[in-house]
Order: sequence, then C-alpha cells, then structure tokens
Amino acid sequence: MPVSTPDLYSYGEDVLRTSPDYVAYVPRGGAANDWTNQHFLVVPSWSGAFLAVWTMATFEGKPDQRVVFARSDDAGATWSEPWVVDGPSGDDGRIASWGFPVLAPELRRVYVFYTKNIGVVDVREDTTGLLAYKYSDDQGLTWSQQLSLPMERSAISPTDPGTPENWICYQTPIQNPRGEVLCGFTRWASTEYHVEPHLFQRHSECWFLRFENILTEADPTRLRVSTWPKAPHGIRVPKPGDPEHSIAQEPSIQNLPDGRMICLLRTLTGYAWWSVSEDAGESWSEAEVLRFASDGRPVPHPISPCPLYRLSDGRYLLIFHNNVGTAHGGEGPHDSKRNRRPAWFSIGTVRESADGQPLVFSEPRVLADNDGVELPPEGHTQVATYGSLFEHEGRTIWWYPDRKHYLVGKILNDLLADRA
Repeated sequence: MPVSTPDLYSYGEDVLRTSPDYVAYVPRGGAANDWTNQHFLVVPSWSGAFLAVWTMATFEGKPDQRVVFARSDDAGATWSEPWVVDGPSGDDGRIASWGFPVLAPELRRVYVFYTKNIGVVDVREDTTGLLAYKYSDDQGLTWSQQLSLPMERSAISPTDPGTPENWICYQTPIQNPRGEVLCGFTRWASTEYHVEPHLFQRHSECWFLRFENILTEADPTRLRVSTWPKAPHGIRVPKPGDPEHSIAQEPSIQNLPDGRMICLLRTLTGYAWWSVSEDAGESWSEAEVLRFASDGRPVPHPISPCPLYRLSDGRYLLIFHNNVGTAHGGEGPHDSKRNRRPAWFSIGTVRESADGQPLVFSEPRVLADNDGVELPPEGHTQVATYGSLFEHEGRTIWWYPDRKHYLVGKILNDLLADRA
C-alpha cells in the first residue's frame, strides 16, 4: 500500500493557515482531479488504525465526484494515498457522494454507505441516489461489490418508484441509548412537492436511518435498515418568508445522560435549532431555536453544519460559525462563501431540569480560521465544514477540511482543558 509521509512544513503556509497538527491530504491537481475534498469522516478502528472516508472531485458535483478512502497506521502521522470506493472510475460509471463509515468491530468489518446516483436526477445529481454501500474485511485494503438498501418514502419523496430519494448523511452514525446504530440525514423534497433549484431554499426535513443488525449480521447482504419517524414528515423548521415550507438540514445527534437524544440542525433563519427524542430516535419534538442558555440569547449560525460531539468527560462540544450570515460582508445565512468562518466552539453542559433545552453552552471562542484567504477558482474561505471528531489514547482530535480543499486535523486538548 503506497504511503505518503508528510512534513507539515513542506506544503507552504497555505495548508497551515488553520494551524493543524496533522495533514492528511493535500490535492495533487492536474490529472488527479482532486481539487475539492469534503465530508472528511475519520474513525479509529479496533486495530488502532485511523480510517478516513471523504468525497473527492474536481469541483463539487462534477461528473468525476467519487467516494474515497485512506488509512493511517501510525495514529495520523502518515496516510496512504486515497483510492476510490465508488464513483466514475469504476463500477457503473455513475457518481458517488457523501460517504459515511460504520464499523462492526466484532465482525472485523468496515462499511461505507453513500449516495449513489443511478442516472436519474430529481434535485441534484449528487443528492438523488440510492442508499448504497460496500464493505471491507481487511480495514480498507479491498472492497466488495456495490450493494444497496431501501429507504422508506415520505410525503415529500418522489412518487415514481424508479426515482431514488434526495438525501445526504453528513456525520458518522452513533449508537443510540438502545445500542442501535443511528444516523440523521437531510431529505430534500422532490420537484413534485417543491420546485426550487437551490438546496438552501428547497423544502427539506431531517430524518433518521437505523441500521437494525449491522453490528451482528455476518452476511452483508442481509442488512436491515429502517427510516424514522414513522410519519409523513420529519423534523421541520419554517422557511423565513415562506412558512408553508421547511428548511431543516444536516442533523447532528448525540445521546443525553437521561436516556434522551438531542439533534441540532442548520436552518435558513440565521440560528441553529434543536429537537429531542425520548424514544431513541423514533420520534422527535418540535424544533426550537438553540440558545446559549434555556432563556438566553440564540446561537447565531448561517446555513452550515453545526456538529455536536459528546466528550468522554460528559461535556459536549459545539462547533459553529457564530454569525447570522452577515460575517465578512455576507448577504445572509445562504452566503456560504463568506460567512462560514471562523470556526467557533462552545462547551455544552447538561441542565438539571428536564424541561426545555437540555444543554447550556459557554461563551464562544475561536477554534480555527484561515484569515479569509480565498482559494480560487471557486473562492472558498470556509473552514470546519463537514468534519469529524474522536478521542484516542488521551487525545481529542478534530478532523476537518480547510476551504473544501486541504484535509487536516487538530488536537483540541489544550483548548478543551481551558474552561475560561
């Protein structure tokens, strides 16, 4: 397996703008068709290897978009060259996007699930697709043929059975309080329901996939998945100026100590929102604006991921952008080229009361920034969008794309230890 051994200072100052501790991937350019790299999900395996899945393309949504995989056998210091799990370079020639890993440690198996286009486009080529998957029994050295699982339909789904759902899952699934593997996903409305070309403006809801037997079923063709809630609609948030439609996207879920679950989601309101489940993710409360305290000021955030991570010491880490969409001259929540920086963080702690918002958050502090240096030709300045985090051997490591280009990591122990 070819391995690169990066020296952090060999790439020049641009890759170091956010002060990373690790460099996992620097695009090669040219024939590599690898300018855009995003949805960077890294997980530690049972052997101690770090396994990374992301979406690579010349630019987002282009015909060469594919799901790739890389591996580190020395705790993130060096990484293999990425190879394609699925996409135009193999299989059926159709694009593959937005992969997320699920590990089954007792089976010594790694799954990667993703949105697989089959030649039908309802919303966008990289969002209209099957719930496809492949598996590896050697931690990514080789991969199976493509398989797929059904997704249950909703009131906003295509009515034509030949048209797949319009969906994305952007975070690594977690185990809910029952030990079941659960992930949240965005479901965009079919054009039969809402005609609107832009993903930020199209009717959208938050839904959940539960992988019923993935941790124990030895036969990978016999996986079962269910879709929740069992209702016509998922979690919704009224669209500003058009309350008959919803903009609720990119759910981030975590368990609470009392057996409930919390979900954070991005909206077009200029603020993050939240919902809770009392039945392990099968049903959810009506969404509300997220606040720093239950009766405090709202958490400002444009339409961008706002992931929440549960730390081993019982605290929660919220990563967000701390502006309503107007930062750096942004025209509103939708202006993703300007308002998705810096990355800020707040520490969440559990409220004693079971009523209202279950977490309160500290005053925000800057986590990372790239000084707004644009990356041509698309002019991205965003940082911290579509990353991942885990704790490993005493280190809390945050993995993230910088400007949807470089893939890097940062050790957060010192920041998290400072409770100021």
